[in-house]
Amino acid sequence: MPQHRKIVVVMPAYNAAKTLRITYADLPPALVDQVILVDDGSSDDTVKIARELGLELFVHNRNYGYGANQKTCYREALKAGADIIVMVHPDYQYDPKLLPEIIEPIDRDEADVVLGSRLLLGNPMRQGMPWWKYVANRGLTVLENWTFGLHLSEYHTGYRAYRREALEAVNLETNSDNFLFDQEIIAQFIDSGMRICEVPVPARYFVEASSASFLQSSLYGLSILQLLARYLLHRAGLHQRQFQSLHRRYERVPIRENRS
Repeated sequence: MPQHRKIVVVMPAYNAAKTLRITYADLPPALVDQVILVDDGSSDDTVKIARELGLELFVHNRNYGYGANQKTCYREALKAGADIIVMVHPDYQYDPKLLPEIIEPIDRDEADVVLGSRLLLGNPMRQGMPWWKYVANRGLTVLENWTFGLHLSEYHTGYRAYRREALEAVNLETNSDNFLFDQEIIAQFIDSGMRICEVPVPARYFVEASSASFLQSSLYGLSILQLLARYLLHRAGLHQRQFQSLHRRYERVPIRENRS
């Protein structure tokens, strides 16, 4: 794999004190150039532990939401000169040791966006995923594949890698500050022509791992349905600014020669 690229891991953190150390310890040190942690108003020792670990730390003055956290993560990773940005949740639900597999399709120039899929390894309920979350995941994925014209196994994963150019092409600031951000950015990538692929990853389900409640998941599902409707309208010609690629906002105008 090419050795000249800079790999930055971003950790969107909220009350991750119990799992941050073990998550960081499992990152492959020879592969990761920099780790950025953004704390979204935690009330535990997340910030203290991040400082002890020597992470590049950014602290929100209150809890703004998961999407707002990611916006800061990606903004700062791009400022740091990252070529590949990998989101690793500090709750240890996804295995940090799989980072080489996550970035490999980008290194091989086969993808611009890589999603770590729990579904490619079989039924995630065997790993502890609640049945109602599995059913919702399957149903929403069918609708998303139909809307986006893809054949992905799931869209609702928190283990992701991005080529720098992919993040630069989309308007992150127009996205939600909550969990819908993850699906909005996928819609933006698709409309920008980015190549998306998946790699199989297991997931852990335990008390310390962050997990949305049934009510939160229900509201999230409804918001995704609204997003898909808006995207279909966009593709039908009712263009919406959120989905339009930043790279298409201008073009180079050639200088005309003065022949007089």
